[in-house]
Amino acid sequence: MNISDAAKVWLITGASSGFGRILAELALARGDAVVAGVRNPAALADLGERYPETLLPITLDVTDADGPRAAVATTEARFGRLDVLVNNAGFGLIGAVEELAPQEYRPMFETNLFGLIEMTRAALPLMRRTSGGRIVNLSSVGGFTGRQGFGLYNASKFAVEGLSEALAEEVAPFGIKVIIVEPGAFRTAFLGRSITAGATRLAAYEQTSGATRDFSDANNGAQPGDPARGMALLMQAILAEAPPLRLPLGRDALARIDRKLAMVAADIAPWRSRSEDTGFDGPSA
Repeated sequence: MNISDAAKVWLITGASSGFGRILAELALARGDAVVAGVRNPAALADLGERYPETLLPITLDVTDADGPRAAVATTEARFGRLDVLVNNAGFGLIGAVEELAPQEYRPMFETNLFGLIEMTRAALPLMRRTSGGRIVNLSSVGGFTGRQGFGLYNASKFAVEGLSEALAEEVAPFGIKVIIVEPGAFRTAFLGRSITAGATRLAAYEQTSGATRDFSDANNGAQPGDPARGMALLMQAILAEAPPLRLPLGRDALARIDRKLAMVAADIAPWRSRSEDTGFDGPSA
């Protein structure tokens, strides 16, 4: 199918609900084409009835070895190009580092990090053909600052941020921009459906990760962030000529990032001169 040059072609992973679904609706409403990667395409049946020509739901598991390549091939076959890749698929895990077992945290890394890497690698050859593309990686405020009980989730998102920073430099010559999205607490189904707690709960961590578990359970449904407003801002950033590398979403995210920046500066300051003195002496130092 041919679409106008003014329209954009999107590939969104994890598009059945939450941020992914909202972003797909916004793109379709402005006349763009969307390839929506979901576990069950029936979840988008209502949206397909409204946009039968420009929405293409596909079954996609980003952890499947062939899934990312097949999704990009399908996008090219249907729409001829890819302008915006949104790596949204992911889930969370609560528990102290000592509490969580490999069978609990490794699948999270497969989706949050390795699935994102493979989607990006698969998409880049097609995206490099058209200048002005966008790669949007859904991180979290937890990808910038750690929190007790979320250590391994933090690790998966910190990795996404480091990869994204390097990727932004690598793809800049092709006119492709990378956006790292760092939401705070938004009122989506994430806490209810996309985040789980580890099976082991040790008494030794009741005051730290245990408190985080209890807080998350008690506050599900009372998150301050409005998903529709958050995705409207993200859409503005994606369409901007000069989008930010990092886009925090929500006052809570901004507050945590500000605290982290201040803590890092305070941590470095008393050791700065000694750190500078660790180099070799002499004129070439």
